[in-house]
Parts: sequence; structure tokens; C-alpha cells
Amino acid sequence: MRLIERVTGMSNTPDTVSKTMAPSASSTAVQAVNNLNAEALYTVLLAGMKSILSNSDQAIRLVGVASGGVWLAQRLQQDLGLDGDIGVISSNMHRDDFAKRGLSATNTQTKLPFEVNGAHVWLIDDVLYTGRTLRAVLNELFDFGRPHSVKLAVLIERPGYKQLPVSADLVAGLADLPPQQSLELTLTADKQLAFDVQTVQDLRDV
Repeated sequence: MRLIERVTGMSNTPDTVSKTMAPSASSTAVQAVNNLNAEALYTVLLAGMKSILSNSDQAIRLVGVASGGVWLAQRLQQDLGLDGDIGVISSNMHRDDFAKRGLSATNTQTKLPFEVNGAHVWLIDDVLYTGRTLRAVLNELFDFGRPHSVKLAVLIERPGYKQLPVSADLVAGLADLPPQQSLELTLTADKQLAFDVQTVQDLRDV
């Protein structure tokens, strides 16, 4: 299932938003998105996960990719009424640019409070861009065991910049941004999800 909203033309001026839906055999619903609204996109993501769970009898484990994916996974765990704690996974130790970048400033540690072997894992991330972070995350996950299946749900995908064959099973929105703009999920003071967009040099190596 790929529930998709497209957000276009991110700049210092108001965005033009066109509602689109990728071909899907299981859903034709379209949610309206005003600009780049993280809370609205979370609602789409939650609806998609509810639909998936309602059509499956598998017990799943949510694993948030640090750091934005952890916030999403925590909310999904609560809103879906899942038992136990979420997993937290870091890409730090398996990044292909580790020699250049080293550990991140936050240095989040991987914590998987469940048996990975045989588990049905859903990785939850905020932004899918080049695919390199997810490649590192998969390497990290398999250091802890051999899951039965691994699927990926993301809040936003930035199409056109994929460098590795990594695709999400569930996508809440698409954001058409130039490579000179970074996109990061943040938490406001009242714990609401928001996006921070900044102009940088080029992020296609992340």
C-alpha cells in the first residue's frame, strides 16, 4: 500500500499543493494537505497502518529510525494500541560515509526490546531521500538477528534522488524539493510534529 500526497514547490513563498494518489490496488482515498503539514501527513500514515493491521493477523514490531522516525513510531505505537515498547535503531555504525562524518551529535544508540529473529518488523522513518540511511539501518538490524520480514513506512519521500534500490511500503506524502534544501522532522514545544526546511549545499550523499 502506498498512500501518497504530493507537496510541490517548497520555497519561501506559499506552496502549491496538488492532491495525487499513486496507483494502488488497496486504496483510492486522498487526504488534503495544506503546504507541508507534518501533523496532517501523520494522520495519513496512521490510517495506512490501521488498514494494514486490519488485514493481517501478524504481530508486528515498530522500529523507529533515529531521530524523527522514533517520534513517529512512539505515536503510532500508542495510537494503534500495540503492546510493548518500540525499537529504536541508529544508522551511525553502518553509514558508508562514517569515515568522513563520524558519529552524529546525538549519537542515539540502537535499542531493540524484542527478539529480532522471526519478527515482522516495520521500520518507521520521517524522510526517504537517497536510500543510504535505510541501507545502513538494515545492516544494523541484521546485526541483531534475522527477522521474518522487514517493511518500511515513511512520512515523506523525496522522489527523483534515489541512489539505492530502497522503496517504502507505505508513504504518507511526496515532497518535491531541490537537492539544495534539507528536510527534517522536528517537535514543537507542545510536542507537535513539524518540518524544518533549510537551504544547504547538496544533501544527496545522505
